[in-house]
Amino acid sequence: MAPAVEVEGISKRYGRTVALDNVTFQVQQNELFALLGPNGAGKTTLMHILCTIRHPDSGKASIYGVDVVRRPLHARRNLGVVFQEPSLDDRLTVQENLEFHGLIFGVSAKERRRRIKELLDLVELGRWRDQPVRTLSVGMKRRLEIARALVHDSRLLVLDEPTVGLDAQSRERIWSHLEELRGWRDITIIVSTHYIHEVESCDRVCIMDGGRVLALDTVDGLKDKYGKEHLRVTARDDSTSEEIATRYENHLESRNGDLVLAVDGEMQVAEILSQYGTRLRSMTRVRPSLESVFLTLTGRELRDAEAARRDSLLDFARRGGEHTR
Repeated sequence: MAPAVEVEGISKRYGRTVALDNVTFQVQQNELFALLGPNGAGKTTLMHILCTIRHPDSGKASIYGVDVVRRPLHARRNLGVVFQEPSLDDRLTVQENLEFHGLIFGVSAKERRRRIKELLDLVELGRWRDQPVRTLSVGMKRRLEIARALVHDSRLLVLDEPTVGLDAQSRERIWSHLEELRGWRDITIIVSTHYIHEVESCDRVCIMDGGRVLALDTVDGLKDKYGKEHLRVTARDDSTSEEIATRYENHLESRNGDLVLAVDGEMQVAEILSQYGTRLRSMTRVRPSLESVFLTLTGRELRDAEAARRDSLLDFARRGGEHTR
């Protein structure tokens, strides 16, 4: 079975800034594929190239065998897109937004009615079909955008940071709908995000930074190759804590008063137990995580402080006043 998406040697510059540097990968049909990286990693530029909005400086990309540069209109027939920035018409109702999209793509009236009903049920917006879009919450609008992207029976759904600015409940709901969508029909999904926990359920994850692909594998594969196991140790007294800190100073950090040591095989675990077992209050093995994978690959944590601060404020505001729908 041929890949749904092929990206080969894609590079893109904006002046002196390298947005993409020889990016190459394939996405298989019916795969849930994640692009993971911080802001500025090149994810959005890559998405724009796949969506025929921008042209690469070099390299090529295709969707179900159709070159996105040479045959952009044909490529779009298989493509549904949810951009990072909202693109709905607030003056129209939920139903009218979907009807208009179907008309643009030449979907027959009978088929539009069937698909719109199914999609509104999928994203739990059937009750609001006659409501103006401006009356919906941010999370509901994002779910409507997912439905709109599927009205023309697209085979590839591309979502660029679909959960940015949403509260935790809405983010979880978006991913739940994506999982349900995969069970409902054969579709390939590419999603970009900088939230590490969101990609745990994806088939494969492509980690990007600085416009380059750093690693691409399943979540378990990435953890096995690049993740680091840690021990979280709590000593019974300060003298033991100081002794451990001195002995393992090159593999140590402190978190909430506990000592966290990078584990170098089973021998080191046995060594710590043998040396300090009775002098420890607790010792917990922390399995490799995607955070540790990103830290290993880049030397820094994957963290968008501004987005995290904004999302935290949104969560607080909604808990205090907005009705969750």
